[in-house]
Amino acid sequence: MQVSADGPLAEVLADLRATFVDAIPRLLTALVFLVVAYVAIRLTLGVVRSILGRVYADNELVADLFATVAAVFLWFGAALTFLKLLGMGDIAASLGTATGFVALGVSYALSDVIADTVAGVYLLKDPDFNPGDRVETADVSGVVLDIGLRKTRLEVESGDVVVLGNGSVEEKWIKKTAAADSTATSESPE
Repeated sequence: MQVSADGPLAEVLADLRATFVDAIPRLLTALVFLVVAYVAIRLTLGVVRSILGRVYADNELVADLFATVAAVFLWFGAALTFLKLLGMGDIAASLGTATGFVALGVSYALSDVIADTVAGVYLLKDPDFNPGDRVETADVSGVVLDIGLRKTRLEVESGDVVVLGNGSVEEKWIKKTAAADSTATSESPE
């Protein structure tokens, strides 16, 4: 059986070839964009890491956290733009919307963790709140042992270590001075 050159198969092949020829400029444009985006994102992240490294010189963890968040946003934007350049703008828009809803749900679920992390950044940069300081926060009074990104550890008078979320510590804390401690102990009859 012989297939005629004017049959349905020939039409499908002609349409496929026309579609492929039309897609070549979009594909090349998208590939060039991807290369330019890679270089631009690498340079931008280098600058961001350098600036954050200077601002948070004493705490590399905070600088890394902010740099990672910036990298995720930049790469996600580049991926959506790449899809748009390939002619998949509807898919890019759907992904952007879906990601927004997922991020909203995750941020709600992790709201306490996020609050503790943000408070931890403030506590780490606070010149008045350092390891070795005697502080009173929440219902706990003790010496600051460690300030992490999410939690602060205090050693109380009994020698126990109390771990508090930074959100509750940053809300209200009082730094006890040596004079206040000696006054408090001298006023106490027992």
